[in-house]
Amino acid sequence: MQDSDSIWVARARRGDADAFSHLVETYQRPVFNLCYRMLNDAGDAEDAAQETFLRAYKAMKDYDESRPFPTWLLSIAAHYCIDQMRKRRMAIVSLEDLPYMEISDDAPGPETTLSRREEQKRVQLLLETLNPTDRVAVIMYYWYDFSYDEIGEALALSMSAVKSRLHRARLSMAQEWISQQPQAGLTERTRHGEARSPAF
Repeated sequence: MQDSDSIWVARARRGDADAFSHLVETYQRPVFNLCYRMLNDAGDAEDAAQETFLRAYKAMKDYDESRPFPTWLLSIAAHYCIDQMRKRRMAIVSLEDLPYMEISDDAPGPETTLSRREEQKRVQLLLETLNPTDRVAVIMYYWYDFSYDEIGEALALSMSAVKSRLHRARLSMAQEWISQQPQAGLTERTRHGEARSPAF
């Protein structure tokens, strides 16, 4: 945890509402982004982020300052999202109806934006093939640069369990990615009678 964070956390633990508001402003983007990648719905992600900060506020006095604050906070978000995913397991959400809500400070051109959006959709679809715990482990590792120890601490898993889950998740996503490629080619041949290069 950064020194500046530790000061704000210490003040928040003493009941300073302004200090906690500062922490919310600092971490609202990473919390929202994690919730969105888990739940794939902007409204649900916003609700989950609010619930995360509410739970964090109530638990501030019990927070162990030897633990990195971002790890603690994102673990609250992860567990809440896992619970929500289990509750709505039968619900199906179409990615085509939802904008990708990754927050970025740069402003790429239309072609770059479209390409990124398509790529993000494909990655999100791959993430949705994973069970909730594996999904959040992948998100924490690749999007938030959490260490194996930090992921294990957040999800109450041993380091070997984290490594095993990440290995299994990578393998599953790779197999799913590969399985989609031949199907696309087969569809192209079926429609046109022979394979052809895309027209530009």
